[in-house]
Amino acid sequence: MASSSRVSLCFFVLLAVFSTAIRAEEAESKEYVLPLDSSNFADTVSKHDFIVVEFYAPWCGHCKKLAPEYEKAASILSKNDPPVILAKVDANEEANKGLASDYEVKGFPTIKILRNGGKTIQEYKGPREAEGIVEYLKKQSGPPSVEIKTTDDATTLVGDKKIVVVGVFKEFSGEAYNNFSALAEKLRSDYEFGHTLDAKLLPRGDSSVSGPVVRLFKPFDELFVDIEDFHVDALEKFVEESSMPVLTEFNNDPTNHPFVIKFFNSPNEKAMLFLNFSDESSDAFKSTYREVAEKYKKEGISFLIGDLEASQGAFQYFGLKEDQVPLIIIQTPGGQKFLKPNLQPDHITSWVKEYKDGKVSPYKKSEPIPEQNNEPVKVVVADSIQDYIKSGKNVLLEFYAPWCGHCKKLAPILDEVAASYEKDSEVVIAKFDATVNDVPSDFDVKYYPTLYFKTGSGKVLSYDEEDRTKEAITAFIEKNRDKIEKQAESEKQESGKDEL
Repeated sequence: MASSSRVSLCFFVLLAVFSTAIRAEEAESKEYVLPLDSSNFADTVSKHDFIVVEFYAPWCGHCKKLAPEYEKAASILSKNDPPVILAKVDANEEANKGLASDYEVKGFPTIKILRNGGKTIQEYKGPREAEGIVEYLKKQSGPPSVEIKTTDDATTLVGDKKIVVVGVFKEFSGEAYNNFSALAEKLRSDYEFGHTLDAKLLPRGDSSVSGPVVRLFKPFDELFVDIEDFHVDALEKFVEESSMPVLTEFNNDPTNHPFVIKFFNSPNEKAMLFLNFSDESSDAFKSTYREVAEKYKKEGISFLIGDLEASQGAFQYFGLKEDQVPLIIIQTPGGQKFLKPNLQPDHITSWVKEYKDGKVSPYKKSEPIPEQNNEPVKVVVADSIQDYIKSGKNVLLEFYAPWCGHCKKLAPILDEVAASYEKDSEVVIAKFDATVNDVPSDFDVKYYPTLYFKTGSGKVLSYDEEDRTKEAITAFIEKNRDKIEKQAESEKQESGKDEL
């Protein structure tokens, strides 16, 4: 009997251990990110006051890197009170491409915050690792503005490394307070907001004001600035303009990165001075450049000064070289660039004035035009692309990036297409490395590869077909090409008729 009891006990212990292991495995395998598609998206979103949706593509490297962090954040936020729902949509699926278009998805991953059953849509502008996602979304899912009741509340909110907008009021009601609340709701993904009945609690500024007044705290320039105009448009303009440094500094300090992002997202003309911050002359450059920035800050130009060490990405993007430093480059909203390399501090003021007066010629990033271009797929660069566009021939042009996997897969197919047209002088197959050449404004290139077809008569068509086989591309060319000799003969006949 004792032996039987021990066997039974052992059996139940093993059963309990086995059951616990199964529950643990189920817990580990449970997915907290909610999959959505075109069939359930609208219904699901309409049921939530706050839901976060990631639009992704299975082949996207950044999406793969985000996936475990997003899942971990979803697990943590599922226990929040109330729970915060994180969802995902495979935007690469044909059935979901309409959703991606509706939500203006232009790259992957794109994360949207949907409020009020989807009626309000905001960009996710937070971190991409689990802890940062959780902290950011907890703030976003809470009230848009927090009440400041103590000096500790104010110190915690304002800090010394970020932009914070605080409203001071006699009471939390009325038009001014309502407009401030509307502003906080609209801009909450970009800034932190607070409100208080006592200005004495705030770390900087006139403590005697009773309100209503809005005070913006910032870690640069004058450190704080007030406004008493409570029209929503005026408040929004005030926040956007006041939160941009007169001179943005681009270095390896991560606390500067939000202001660098804001600089590059600005619709203004962008003036960028790049130099080695460790050089003895850097102080003279910074002093003169700040004076120029102060002078032109209300003329639609934003100014940035970048350390060479931190600016390698910018150098690659603009096609700049280290031996050109110190240099200044200005980019217009239309994409034109103006460059002054190897400058001295006393060159800055006069060169910017010449630029404003229209006396500086544009700069174009381009590889050298190939001396030999005998392969079936012709190499096109920024300095030669207009020759191909205006050639009067039918040109299939691929915009690619050397590191792009899809471009590498397409390359041998384009070689085959080009080989099949080698004896047809009216058709050219060409490629353009968009990472080292400026893309003309005639073409909208947001991803790689992007294919355009320019007909002999100058009509430009985008190749948007999913099928990128030799047969499909050839069929597209044949369907849309101009028969140049026939076209010329037809034009000649029409001209003869006119003369008659």
